[in-house]
Amino acid sequence: MKKKRFQTLDDYDVFRKVVLVRADLNVPMQNGVITDMTRIERFAPTLYELSSKGAKVVILSHFGRPKNGRDESQSLGPVGNALEGVLGQPVGFVVDCIGPTVLHAISDMTPGQILLLENTRFYPEEEQNDPTFAAQLAALGQLYVNDAFSAAHRAHASTEGLAHHLPTMAGRLMQAELEALEKTLGEAQHPVMAICGGSKISTKLALLNNLVSRVDILVLGGGMANTFLAANGVNIGRSLCEHDMLGQAREIQKRAKEVGCQIYLPGDAVVAEKLEAGQKVQTVPINAIPADQMVLDIGPGSIKAIMKALDDCPTLLWNGPLGAFEVSPFDTATTSIAKNVAERTKTKKLLSVAGGGDTVAALAKAGVAKNALTYVSTAGGAFLEWLEGKELPGVAALFLNR
Repeated sequence: MKKKRFQTLDDYDVFRKVVLVRADLNVPMQNGVITDMTRIERFAPTLYELSSKGAKVVILSHFGRPKNGRDESQSLGPVGNALEGVLGQPVGFVVDCIGPTVLHAISDMTPGQILLLENTRFYPEEEQNDPTFAAQLAALGQLYVNDAFSAAHRAHASTEGLAHHLPTMAGRLMQAELEALEKTLGEAQHPVMAICGGSKISTKLALLNNLVSRVDILVLGGGMANTFLAANGVNIGRSLCEHDMLGQAREIQKRAKEVGCQIYLPGDAVVAEKLEAGQKVQTVPINAIPADQMVLDIGPGSIKAIMKALDDCPTLLWNGPLGAFEVSPFDTATTSIAKNVAERTKTKKLLSVAGGGDTVAALAKAGVAKNALTYVSTAGGAFLEWLEGKELPGVAALFLNR
C-alpha cells in the first residue's frame, strides 16, 4: 500500500492567498536582545518562498509562558524586528492575533507582504485548543502552513486546531525535519546506529525502549551508561548512577537481545575525583574503576570501537553527549566522534541526524558546524517524542485534509 504523503508548499497555488504560517519564534532573549537566531534563520526559507510566490503571509507563533493575558515582556514585537533583519524586507506587526484590528491589517496587505501577529499565548484558549479560538484564527486566512515542528508535540489551537478548518501543508522546516527523521527511523538504510547519551535513563526510558526495536546498534554513553554498567554488576565507584533504575536497564538489555539490537557499553573510561577542570585524570578498564573516582567520559578504546562500528553503518541517529562535555578534557569522546561523523557525512558514507539541546551544544563545542551533518534538529521536546514513537498532534494534523 502506498504511504500517505503530507502536502507541502509544492502542492498549492498561494498567489494572492492569505496564508497563515505557524512558526516557532520562541527564541531565547535577554534584556530585549535575541541571543540565538537559529529558529528565525531556519524559518526564513519558508517566508522567502511564500513571499516570492505572491502570498500574503501572516505569521502565528507563541513566545514564553504568559500567565494572565497580555504581558509586554513576552511580546513578539522585538522578534518581528529580528525577522526584518534576516529577511531584508519589512515585516508588519499587529498587537493582537484575532479580531477586527488584525482583519483590517490583513485586508491592507498586498501580495508578497509579511505580517507578524502577536503572541498566541496571550489567549488562554490557545493552549486549551479551544475550537472557537481556532475558528477565529482560521477566519483570518485561506491556507494554513505548519512550519513549527518544535511545537508539534503540543495540541494547541494554532498547531493542531487550525488544520480542522483550512487546507494544510508543511512548511520547508517542518518538511525537512520529517524527511530527516523518516530516513533514520522509517525507511532507513541498515545497519542503523543510534548514539544515546545524557545523565539519566529515567528521562529517556521511552526513547530507549523504542530505539532498541528500530536500530541495529545502540551506543550508550554519559551517566546513563553508568546505570547500565551497574546493572551488569560493574563497580562504578562514585559515578553518577540511578540505582533505582537498574531493573529497567536490565529489561532494556533483555529486550535488545530479543530483537537483535546490539548495545555498546564503554569498555574503558576516563575517571577523576571531581567534575572540575584541572583534575588529575586517568584512563582505566571499565572493570577497574577506583572506588573514589567517577566516570566522566568514555575511554580511547571505546571511541575506537564506536568508530569501527560506524564504518559499517550508513545511517546514524545521535541524541546526547558521551561524556561531561562541558568540562575539558571530558569532551574528548564526544568531540572525536563528532568530527569522525562529520567527515563520514562529508564523503557521503553516512546519513547523520542529530538532535536535542545538549547534542547541539556538544556539536558546537566540538567545532562541528550544524551543516556538517546531514541534519541537526533544534526541536527539543518534539524531536524526543518522535524518537519515542509518539504521535505528534501537529504532525498528525498535516494529514487531516488528505
